Amino acid sequence: MITVYGIKNCDTMKKAFIWLDENKIPYQFHDYKKLSIDKPSILNWIKTKPLEELINKKGITFKKLSEEEKNACLNQNTAIELMIEKTSMIKRPILILENGELLLGFEPNSWKEILL
Repeated sequence: MITVYGIKNCDTMKKAFIWLDENKIPYQFHDYKKLSIDKPSILNWIKTKPLEELINKKGITFKKLSEEEKNACLNQNTAIELMIEKTSMIKRPILILENGELLLGFEPNSWKEILL
């Protein structure tokens, strides 16, 4: 089963949920706000996606970071600590497919090719 990581009230997540439901794709949802995220999960994601792609630099949370915190995102260890502390700065959604493949962000066309 696919695992979807994100935040329930995010507009992009809402679109992703609708798409998955309309296409009858079963998934389990991991809500950062309720369940948090751990360092091993993020380290696992970094094995397939660059750290820079996992950070939602367009979001309010990232934009509100101090310059020092933004610069800290250039270092993997400090970036991961910030992502754990401020889960809203993680790009959403992140899908982990049954084969372990990671999909980052809601992109209906690529999802259609991969999931249908």
